[in-house]
Amino acid sequence: MGKVSIPIQVLAKPMHLSDDEYSIVRMHPLIGYEILKDIDNLAFVGEIILQHHERIDGSGYPSGLTGDSMLPEARIISVADVVEAMVSQRPHRPALGMEEALAEIRKGRGTEFDSGVVDACVALFHDLGFTFEAEAAGI
Repeated sequence: MGKVSIPIQVLAKPMHLSDDEYSIVRMHPLIGYEILKDIDNLAFVGEIILQHHERIDGSGYPSGLTGDSMLPEARIISVADVVEAMVSQRPHRPALGMEEALAEIRKGRGTEFDSGVVDACVALFHDLGFTFEAEAAGI
């Protein structure tokens, strides 16, 4: 949601971002929060958006939250966001594939990402056979 305020030339740049451009992109959680914080019934969603790039070891942004200071919903969205970003094509790189995305969240299990959320995500794709393609088709 907060990416609506990021200039398209930054979002669609076909190469790696400069430090200044990356700083602009890193503002999107705060902007998303600002959009929703005063809307009845959506302020809580704004809090989740604000935290979706936090990591349980404190290495995330914008606030460097750790562990239980993160909302459980934000812990879920943080893992889902990483998986979706990696399996999607970006202007600066091709899609990386589901196995690489799952390997990335496994690598961060218990440090960057909530262990239970990682386990549930891996089970969703491996044990339950979920695919983005099936979801998009309504299956």
